[in-house]
Amino acid sequence: MSDRGSVRQRPHAVVGDEAAVPAASVVLLARSDAELVAAQFAPESWERFVHAHLAALRAAAAVVAFHGRPSGRRAPRNVWDMLSTVTPELSEWAVRFAAGAGTRTAIEAGRFDAVTPETAESLLCDAEDFVDEVRGLLSDGAATSGTVLALRAS
Repeated sequence: MSDRGSVRQRPHAVVGDEAAVPAASVVLLARSDAELVAAQFAPESWERFVHAHLAALRAAAAVVAFHGRPSGRRAPRNVWDMLSTVTPELSEWAVRFAAGAGTRTAIEAGRFDAVTPETAESLLCDAEDFVDEVRGLLSDGAATSGTVLALRAS
């Protein structure tokens, strides 16, 4: 029997008839919020870009933690591919942020001129919108759990 395309489910706390958000997702979403705050206050464009990209990465990881990592021989290996697999409705976001991975790598290698102020600001705005959308998706799963998923600095 092939497990190609299957998704490994993680245990969730249950309250009433609804599953709560796993602790890992809550922690990742909080870390995403912290990266957004760091991006908003970053004095340099490259710093803003890196923090915004990391915010989106952590939010995507929160979704994957919620749904479970895809498994199988041909399971995706990076978070953006996993995100598209477990939540196809977020595929456009995955493509957007996957495209920024090379720029983030260049910045981390010391190429601080790899990003313009406009590009950094655009990515930050997209990251804020993406984190909001992720929070909404995860909140639907935590409607009765009492889990707090809201923390915003802007």
